[in-house]
Amino acid sequence: MNISPPSRLGALRPSLPRRAAAEFVGSGLLVTIVVGSGIAAQRLSPDDVGLQLLENSLATALGLSVLILMLGPVSGGHFNPVVSIADWLIGRREGTGLPLRDLPPYVLAQIFGGIAGTLLAGVMFDTAPVFSSHDRATGGHLVGEVVATAGLVLLIFALARTGTASATAAAVGAYIGAAYWFTSSTSFANPAVTIARMFTDTFAGIAPGSVVPFVVAQVVGAALGLALLLVFYPTATRAADRVVVPQHLETQP
Repeated sequence: MNISPPSRLGALRPSLPRRAAAEFVGSGLLVTIVVGSGIAAQRLSPDDVGLQLLENSLATALGLSVLILMLGPVSGGHFNPVVSIADWLIGRREGTGLPLRDLPPYVLAQIFGGIAGTLLAGVMFDTAPVFSSHDRATGGHLVGEVVATAGLVLLIFALARTGTASATAAAVGAYIGAAYWFTSSTSFANPAVTIARMFTDTFAGIAPGSVVPFVVAQVVGAALGLALLLVFYPTATRAADRVVVPQHLETQP
């Protein structure tokens, strides 16, 4: 699905407050799905960690796909600071992608939306917010985050470049669901989600001391994903305005 750049005559992106609100709600609901399904899995299958991970990964994969379809036409459906930063970075010379002035509102909305999502999951499951004690910052976990984030960034931007953005929701959901299993870190691949999951001491939590190493690994993974993208698709900068999905353009009256 190809849509002309938002700067075309007579067409506008949704306003920044609307897009930031979509990123806040989308990131919040994503974390609610991750944390809420983790709590439910822990309670429903208390003696089977493998089954807990299966339940958590299926809910996350399906929920993420739905959120991209629901809110992507408003904000692009980033829900992830590394995706927003990569979108600005790769599209800055062509004038495509996320403008620099929009980057801070997107990132802040994603982070605070994610935290709100953790709190919402806690309210629904009667779990008080508390810092997680789940230490994840081992060498293997950090390599897993590099791999997970690199693959996610490469996938999203490759789909935009090849004009197959209509498949992005399903593809991204499928990738994250699979990466729960093939990466040692269970594929956080998102700094906002990582920060938010610090506030729950449940199955989905991550200890505060592991957050910074995870975020650093995710940034490294995003850089690697962009490098691979430019090797495979040298003209990918032209499609930055279609990441994650094309925004719905509004015609001027």
